[in-house]
Amino acid sequence: MNERTVTLWRPTGPAELALVEASGWRAWPPRLPDQPIFYPVLNEEYATMIARDWNVSASGVGYVTRFRVRRSFLDRYEVHQVGGRTILEYWIPADDLEAFNTNIVGPIEVTAEYR
Repeated sequence: MNERTVTLWRPTGPAELALVEASGWRAWPPRLPDQPIFYPVLNEEYATMIARDWNVSASGVGYVTRFRVRRSFLDRYEVHQVGGRTILEYWIPADDLEAFNTNIVGPIEVTAEYR
């Protein structure tokens, strides 16, 4: 079966990555009460900037992850430009994260690590 997918990226710290690993590299963990939105991003450069500049200073290490999501699922959400023209992300409500996870195709992969 050839499904249409969108490749997304997510910068993450070690605690979140440990939960992804515990899922078998198949799902993002539920959001905490003060995290009403899940923010996957649309390009590696933006994910790298956040992992390197924010996650490293917050936790000593930052990871860039890559994963694919069914386009048919993502079509219900808008892409948000939150800075420059390449600073693009989806805003997935925490209540939709379980459905989002069921629409991930293949594993979540770590593509870079910054310390």
